[in-house]
Formats: sequence, C-alpha cells, structure tokens
Amino acid sequence: MNAKFDSIRPFNDCDLPQVLGRLIQNRQLMDSLVAFRFSTWPRFCYPFLRGVTRLYLSRQRGRIKSLRDFQVLVEPYMERMIEQTTDSFTVSGLDKLDLSQPCMFVSNHRDIALDPAFVNWSLHLSGQDTVRIAVGDNLLKQDWVADLIRLNKCFIVHRSAKDRREKLADAKLLSEYIFHTLKNDAQHIWIAQREGRAKDGIDATNPAIVSMLSLNKPKEQPFSDYIRSLRIVPVSISYEFDPCDLSKAKELYTTEVEGSYDKADSEDIRSIVDGMVGYKGRVHVSFGQILDSEFENAKGVAEQIDGQIKHNYRRFPSADAALQMLEGKESVKDDLFSQQQIDAAKTHLASRLCDESPEIKKKVLSMYAVPIMIAK
Repeated sequence: MNAKFDSIRPFNDCDLPQVLGRLIQNRQLMDSLVAFRFSTWPRFCYPFLRGVTRLYLSRQRGRIKSLRDFQVLVEPYMERMIEQTTDSFTVSGLDKLDLSQPCMFVSNHRDIALDPAFVNWSLHLSGQDTVRIAVGDNLLKQDWVADLIRLNKCFIVHRSAKDRREKLADAKLLSEYIFHTLKNDAQHIWIAQREGRAKDGIDATNPAIVSMLSLNKPKEQPFSDYIRSLRIVPVSISYEFDPCDLSKAKELYTTEVEGSYDKADSEDIRSIVDGMVGYKGRVHVSFGQILDSEFENAKGVAEQIDGQIKHNYRRFPSADAALQMLEGKESVKDDLFSQQQIDAAKTHLASRLCDESPEIKKKVLSMYAVPIMIAK
C-alpha cells in the first residue's frame, strides 16, 4: 500500500506480530476481556482470569498469521454478544445487491462500535468479506484501543486539526484513501452518515461527508459520474432498545441547559462497552440500493441517502410504547403491533426510566418515538 496512507490506514498483516505483542501485555485490555467474557463471575476471580486470558491469547497468537485470522478469533465473541444481548438479528436487501464489486455502505449512526459490527456480521453471514471502517480519531486516546481498532480493519478520520489548511489536507487524504480502498484494494467500506451518533434519534446525512468523498474527483469528471463510481449503498440499522439511551439523553439535556457538554476521556470507550453488553431487543439491518442517479451537488446525494435510510428503517413496538407514554395514553390504534407487544415494550422502558428525572424520561421517550413522529 502507498506509504502516504500510513497515518490513517488499518494495520496490515506485516504489523501483526508487534501489535499483538503489545495488546497481550496490556492490563486494561485484559481487564475488559475478562469483564465481558466472565461477567457473571465474582470479581475476586478477575486476577486469576486475567492471567488465564493472557495465557490463552499468547497461545492463540501463534495461529494468527493474518488480519483474517484475527477476525476469526474475534468471531465467537460477536456471536456470543448477539446471542446474549438481542432477541433476534435480521437482515434484508443484501441479497438484492451486486457485490461483485466493492461498495461504500453509508449507514445511520446509533452506536459507536455496533453499527459497523452488525454490517460486518450481515456480510459475513452472506459469505462476503468484511468492511474497512471509518472511525474518528477521538477513539484513539488510549493506545490499546487504537491498536485494537486498527487491527479490525478501521481507518482513521482525523478531526482534531485546528488549522483550516490542515483540515483540508486531512480531508483530501481521506478522500483519496477511500477511493484507493474501493478501486485498488477492492475492499468494501463502511462510513457513518454524520459525525457523532444520532442522540435524538433523528437520522440525517451531513452533506459535508459527501463533499469530502468528492475531493478526490478529477476536475474533468462530472460530479454524478464520480459519485456513482463509489457505489454508495445506504444502510438502515434499527435497534428495538438502545443500551446507551440514558447517556445520550443526559448529554442532550446537559447541552441544552448549560450550553455545552464536556465529555470525559473514557466516555466513548464506556459507550462502546455499554453498547456491546447492553440489551438491544431486536436488531434489523436493511441494505438499500446503490445510488445511481444524476446528482448536481452533495446535498442531493445526502437527500437520497436519507430517503432510503428512512424508508428502510424497521419500526419496533418500542416506538409505539414511547409515544403512548409521552402522550399519557393507554392505547392507540396501530396496524403494526398488538397492544400486548406495545405493553411489553412499555414495561421495559418504564423499568429503565424509573429513577430518572422527568426531563431525562422525556428525552429518552422522544428518541424512541421519532419514527412515528416523523411519519406524522
């Protein structure tokens, strides 16, 4: 691979020995793995389990010769997470896509790690190779997290530059790398439709993302032709319940009341862990159609992405339950779900929100009710 991309690219097979050695010796990573794998065990067992985990991974290290081998090692953890924290995982639309050439999957953004992980799992179940994942450099504050992310085929989106020229240079390099990945490396890509999660439940594509993608366009090539060459596929990821709903609501409320929200250095990592281990109910991933229209500008592309994401979003009883709780109604006529299904979702939400303030409750319920409120 071109050395110019070294600062943002994922690790490759040659990087494996050194990176794996660092990870196995990292105390924080071992503690995180033990907490996830042995969550029901008493905490006084953790030092022993940490040693056992390190020994196990040290023995597995010799079997890991490629990034694909590493992902195979992680696969059982993903499968266990889906089995333990979801009621079902379903996929639609993927069988209708021509995947003989790489695609750029642009999805709504609800969870830092799970959104691309569920897209990856969908592709894996269909016998496809996994995606390269765009992640912000805000997740790289801890070395072990940065190593783990880049081992999992993630490339870096630099957001910390202050100087305008530096920001433009970073964006141009990213745009060129994405095109190189699709056309030269023949790898699928996942990127979120916006920077930061949709904490209010409203999915909207930022046209600036599309503008960044087009920075690599040759001057003589029409904008529409370049966009079509990227083979953009909108993806809707729907969670029945969001394990991070309370933290999102509290961030929104604090921002409204105080004018800003100061995020702790470890907060993004906490959100990743909460998303992984938290109950999600049903999860559905819906793949749309490759964008193949005449586009005049980035705004037009963003509108088409939004249209497909909204159309393909899977509504769950949690949305109806939240709306009933917001409006103080016992029931409303609904053709999708029975009142029994809605009441079950109400029970879960009520239990989750029982100790929260009225303001936080309203934020959380509004987040869930968005699919119905927008439709109205």
